[in-house]
Amino acid sequence: MAQVVVTGTAGILEPRVPALSEAVHAAAQEAFGLPPGKRFHRFVPLPRELFLHPRSEDYTIIEVSLFTGRSTAAKKAFIAGVYRRTTALGLAAEDVEITITETPRENWGIRGVPGDELELGYRVDV
Repeated sequence: MAQVVVTGTAGILEPRVPALSEAVHAAAQEAFGLPPGKRFHRFVPLPRELFLHPRSEDYTIIEVSLFTGRSTAAKKAFIAGVYRRTTALGLAAEDVEITITETPRENWGIRGVPGDELELGYRVDV
């Protein structure tokens, strides 16, 4: 399971949504083995006065919530994959920040059950 929240400047983030979603999901498929249909992305465009930072207008934060279990190597591969793809989209690495937060499966509720009781159909221990 992976939930992704992408935050950026209003007016700049919206046109990039399809490409950013594809970049993040492709990196997650490559590094974590997520199936093609497991895309849970939210995009949060904020007015500049509510998104305070010393970076350019392209500044984008990508926050990923995962079940625990991915190896350090898999998480580093994901981060590298996101940077490779966002750079190809024209975003400078200095303008993209990525955080990964891991949560035990029993701390998630999905489709009416705790996450540790859910049959995923893919592995988390990659």
